[in-house]
Amino acid sequence: MKTKIQELPLSPGVYLMRDSRGTVIYVGKSKSLKKRVQSYFYNNKSHSPKVKRLVQHVKDLEHIVTDTEFEAFMLECRLIQDIKPMYNRKMKNPLGYSYIVLRQKRDWRWLEITDTLDEGSHEPSRCFGPYTASRHSLEHAVQKVKECCKIACNHAPAASSANTPCLNYSIGLCLGKCLGGETARQFDEIMDRFIALLQGDDRRLYDEMERTMLGAAERFDFEQAAKYRDGMEAVNLLLSKRHVIEFAEENHSIVVYEYLNEDTIKLFLIKGNVVLHSERCSVATTADIETLRLRVKALILSYFASDLECESTEVTRQDIDAAQIIYSYLQSSACRYLVLQDSWLEDGGEPDMEAALRDFMNHHYVVSS
Repeated sequence: MKTKIQELPLSPGVYLMRDSRGTVIYVGKSKSLKKRVQSYFYNNKSHSPKVKRLVQHVKDLEHIVTDTEFEAFMLECRLIQDIKPMYNRKMKNPLGYSYIVLRQKRDWRWLEITDTLDEGSHEPSRCFGPYTASRHSLEHAVQKVKECCKIACNHAPAASSANTPCLNYSIGLCLGKCLGGETARQFDEIMDRFIALLQGDDRRLYDEMERTMLGAAERFDFEQAAKYRDGMEAVNLLLSKRHVIEFAEENHSIVVYEYLNEDTIKLFLIKGNVVLHSERCSVATTADIETLRLRVKALILSYFASDLECESTEVTRQDIDAAQIIYSYLQSSACRYLVLQDSWLEDGGEPDMEAALRDFMNHHYVVSS
């Protein structure tokens, strides 16, 4: 083991840890294989009990080198899904993706956070997710928004006809859904806007929270301002996690490249949450750039021309890991990408595609020169 660890490269890649029977018990990835794997076996006093137990059972090690950290992330994701190593399940909650479910009983609506869509005794009228935030983070975010908007009624649905105030009404966190009448209608209107915000259809609720926060700050009511600031941060968490799902559902056709060095890039063709193709390409000269542009065009026509009728896809729990990795990669400064328009792949669309590719690929030459 010591020899294998010393011989590990400083390159990006994936490592597989095996027990005495040769079973893969853990899969990990790193930007630097040697540094990451060494960290398990040296200076381990600060390790968690789970990591210490893992290290005790590791008897063999293998690794796979990748050109980029992105490829290491994607390979790790696939291997974990295929192999399902014991310690990956122990170190990462398999129910790490949660849903916000809107449930209804008669005229009473409430939001629940769940790890599985069949939870609860009431049929959901709407579902949002899966979210990549933890269940605890999601519950905290929803509660913050409900408190800011005064829709944190804590009466049970069965008590909705009692017309008695709930505890949260007495401390200013509930408008009075529990009392019925006009306040109940106001409550339902705010709930509608909260649902529209989760769907991405209407940001008025967020704008109102921002105005309230600024007004409180101008009055030097910093406690109130902080409350609404926290509520806005909660909304941003909910929306940012939703963006990953929306990105994957749109099932984009994407061309991506990343510099490996001054003269070489790594090219990727991505469809939705799947990497269809990858290769190293030389970009040392203008002739290389022109050759690459023709190569990329041919790859686009080969991989994407038949997908014109492909509609948006529903993202499942199995898809979300890869979708999160790809989304984060595209948002980072590590790569440059081009989202292909369907019209470019239709009859008469090639000139537009060629112009877009020219700008896309020439960017490298301008930057590197």
